[in-house]
Amino acid sequence: MQSFELLSQKFAIYFDKRHFPAEPASLYDPNEYFLKLGGKRVRPVLCLMGNELFDEIKEDALHVGTAIELFHNFTLIHDDIMDKAPLRRGMETVHTKYGENTALLAGDVMLVTAYEELNKINIEHLQSILLLFNRTAKEVCEGQQMDMDFEKMDNVSLDAYLKMIELKTSVALAASLQTGAILGGAGERNQHLLYDFGRKLGIAFQVQDDYLDAFGDPQKFGKQVGGDILANKKTFLLLHALETATASQQKELKNLLITTPSDKIEKVQQIFHDCKVDEWALELKNKYLDEAFTHLEDIAVLSKRKEPLKELAHFLVKREH
Repeated sequence: MQSFELLSQKFAIYFDKRHFPAEPASLYDPNEYFLKLGGKRVRPVLCLMGNELFDEIKEDALHVGTAIELFHNFTLIHDDIMDKAPLRRGMETVHTKYGENTALLAGDVMLVTAYEELNKINIEHLQSILLLFNRTAKEVCEGQQMDMDFEKMDNVSLDAYLKMIELKTSVALAASLQTGAILGGAGERNQHLLYDFGRKLGIAFQVQDDYLDAFGDPQKFGKQVGGDILANKKTFLLLHALETATASQQKELKNLLITTPSDKIEKVQQIFHDCKVDEWALELKNKYLDEAFTHLEDIAVLSKRKEPLKELAHFLVKREH
């Protein structure tokens, strides 16, 4: 069994080539530019790990991994347009560099190319992979729409936020693992257990991300702490604080959401501490991580085959008490 790092290198060697024709350059070069910005390539590597959990890695897993990565980049190009984001990974976004109209078309053709890649796999698995891929693609779009809807809503329930995170982030990780399992010949029960492992891991990762944005060490986190607070993002922390705060804390928190005093981050952090939101978030993260590991434990393969997935989960979601 290979580690995430080794499989990342294997996938990078396979993926880092030109994926689009030379002409028209004005359409295809923006996509080549965007793919060269890199990224962790977590999803395609999860596909390889899902395959290797049950069998030797098939070439089809590299095709499916490529399709998953192209789909992910299609969503990023369109997300950047929706967010009006000027930079991604420190470089100009496609719509900033090439214009919005070209970015829309480039994203569209990225998606079409993902389906061309899927079409290369063995006919035996094509239908089940397509069904899962299409369902996941729709769910990711639903999650993005929910996220945009939440920006305009005064009240969002924790359950609704959880559903949005599941659709926008978790299902893509889960489906990447399951596509690999399908190619590895896993039975349905094992496929679904692996899917649920990925789904719970994705939620735990998002809880951690929300927590680190509010309370992380900027040196370790790699970005300014409190960005979500300044942007009034409806995170796990804010929603739980609004649910559990006293009347006076609620009033102060709601006032801070419509104003931006110089000490806004510190004031919101203090309310979070007073409501014990920080402790609750770590408990919630560990709850989902424990559930993820239970699903992984229940998969009917030798324990040592699961070690790379356990190591990856611990790496993605640092356990804290």
